[in-house]
Amino acid sequence: MLPGTYTMRNAVHLRPGITLRGSGEETVFKKGPSVTTALVRETDWFEFAVQVENPTGFTPGCGLALSTERTEIWPAMRLYTVTAVEDDVLYLDQRTEKNYWMSEGAKAQTLFPLLCAFNVDDVRVEDIVLDGNREENDHIDGNYAGAVFIQYCDRWTFKNVVARNYNGDAFSFQVCDDIHFEDCHALNNADRGFHPGSGSQRPLFRRCTASGNNIGLFWCWSVCDGVAEDCVFSGNRLHGVNFGHRDTDNVLRDCLIERNGEVGVLFRREVNEYRTPDRNRIEGCIFRDNGQFGVDIQWKAKDIVIRDCQFESTDASSQKVAIRIAPEAERIVIEDNLFRNCAVEIEDLRERRDSGHGDPRDRRS
Repeated sequence: MLPGTYTMRNAVHLRPGITLRGSGEETVFKKGPSVTTALVRETDWFEFAVQVENPTGFTPGCGLALSTERTEIWPAMRLYTVTAVEDDVLYLDQRTEKNYWMSEGAKAQTLFPLLCAFNVDDVRVEDIVLDGNREENDHIDGNYAGAVFIQYCDRWTFKNVVARNYNGDAFSFQVCDDIHFEDCHALNNADRGFHPGSGSQRPLFRRCTASGNNIGLFWCWSVCDGVAEDCVFSGNRLHGVNFGHRDTDNVLRDCLIERNGEVGVLFRREVNEYRTPDRNRIEGCIFRDNGQFGVDIQWKAKDIVIRDCQFESTDASSQKVAIRIAPEAERIVIEDNLFRNCAVEIEDLRERRDSGHGDPRDRRS
């Protein structure tokens, strides 16, 4: 792709074996403004068209998201391409496969990823900027879209790709193995910067930055054997890094995690003990001036290792607790860390007990 700003009416749909290469920061894919309209006829799960209140802004070839307000139904959104517009009827490239009923607030929106693929392997994306034009677009859930959204895809490499200003996630991938990011940046997006999603194995993030998002790096469901190294997670509104539902055997190494609004790294509480984020390691990272905690280990997370890290507070109002450990957490190893100006170095809420790993309060000061 040559230098220029390209206004997008639909996603670029990648195919196996493709390399998409831009000209660096001079090649920008920018999402056009979105429009939203209500459905005015019931649409069931086997149809090829929807009837809408106002078809203005929908054109053949444009991207389309159909959704309802029934948030308890998962998934609640599907992506389509409009193939034709006849009066107030939008024809679609595939069957609806879900019910979109007026009684449930069904609506059509020109929302879509800028790069998208389903069941596509072996792709490279390099040297390009993806701009979501957040101010002129409605919000979209990162489980269904993002500046990049891929699902059931393996062996992708993103190098020097910037995803910014998307009203949702920057990079979201679901059920994908061996997705690698090098020198990529997620900047000022509404939700998550990097979102390795359900069941994804061995994601790699090297020299990446996530700043100005809601969460910098969000390990979703059952993401395992991933590595983030030499990355920066800075100035995100909630968390720099967030682990949860069966995210196991992942490593944060040599990362800078600073000035995030609430927590530097969160091991979030899950609904039962079989879904906890276990066997994750944090090594050689710097935690600086995060809102409440540098690291917050909640509920029954197990076998977490925090080693050779630095915890610094340059502002007395931030990161008052370097590491907090919940009463139910098990086998937490904290060793050879350096604490500077932290009001509380380790807030260990467990009952004192020998976990078999030595004193969990071992530290270097």
